[in-house]
Amino acid sequence: MKKGDKVRFLSEIGGGIVAGFQGKDIVLVEDEDGFQIPVRVNDVVVVENDDYHVNPIAPEPKSHEEKDYDPADRPVTFRAEPEERKGGDTLSVYLAFIPVDPREMTRTKFEAYLVNDSNYYVAYSYLASEGANWSMRSVGEIEPNTKLFIEEFDKEGLGTLERVAVQLMAYKRGKSFMLKPTVDVQLRIDTVKFYKLHTFQENDFFEEPALLYTVIENDQPSRPLVIDAKKLRQEMARKASNDVGPQVVRPARKQVKDEPVVVDLHAGELLDTTAGLTAADILNYQLDVFRKKMDEYKNHHGAKLIFIHGKGEGVLRHAIIHELDYRYKGCRYQDASFREYGYGATQVTIK
Repeated sequence: MKKGDKVRFLSEIGGGIVAGFQGKDIVLVEDEDGFQIPVRVNDVVVVENDDYHVNPIAPEPKSHEEKDYDPADRPVTFRAEPEERKGGDTLSVYLAFIPVDPREMTRTKFEAYLVNDSNYYVAYSYLASEGANWSMRSVGEIEPNTKLFIEEFDKEGLGTLERVAVQLMAYKRGKSFMLKPTVDVQLRIDTVKFYKLHTFQENDFFEEPALLYTVIENDQPSRPLVIDAKKLRQEMARKASNDVGPQVVRPARKQVKDEPVVVDLHAGELLDTTAGLTAADILNYQLDVFRKKMDEYKNHHGAKLIFIHGKGEGVLRHAIIHELDYRYKGCRYQDASFREYGYGATQVTIK
């Protein structure tokens, strides 16, 4: 910009010719009436013609973020570390079930939670057995001293929860800690209990009554659902040898009239472990228990026996029905009350 240039004001309408300068920052602009107007150099722009009456250039509008910016609107990124409690450095984790509508136990859905009663973060996986394989039902992380909802299911889904596994890895963030072994626990869920309101008890973790299964408590994992195969075979051989020897006749336990005899044929109830056994080995053992119980009550006319075999793939149930059709033809059988025993039970009436 030099003397004699035509300029236009940026912040208002008008302009003129540069008549001189006052220092480095002020330019003297002579308008059409001959008046010299001192203006900051940054507030004028050189033009090619005499049209000074162009609207001033409006400042570029601020973006929405800039216009409405408020530091209080920033998302919260800071997370305070959970407070630790005294005695919380031993690992305790529980699997909990709660009925959604306890007034309708025959139709209600259920919620499943993992409870972390420790000062450790816990990475977990929750799985259900599908025969020889497993399916993942939930995986994630539980913060210290909290409980986490993991799934909701209905009565139809109970049959898939007869055997579950929970795997855990515990750690702390931002500090040193005592190393905990990884946890891998298998649990047998007694689905019959889900039909009985008194099964769900008051507890320290929920306002509502809940059914709790211990995964690990005070650093001691729950008894895993695994079996010493050698010990099992020895026990089976011992029982077989006892059967061959002289029989001692004992009077049957006196039954209350119309009270059914309940026999749980789940492998986890009959055996300490199934490790090293084939599916056929386990099935034969379950059928052996079934036959012995049937023979024990074969002369108790009118007696009712409830055999809980679970829903699963139906292999054990079909084997029991085959036995009843061909070996115990004089007995009637039907599905047991699902309200009392769930969908995986058969009632046998001795004639």
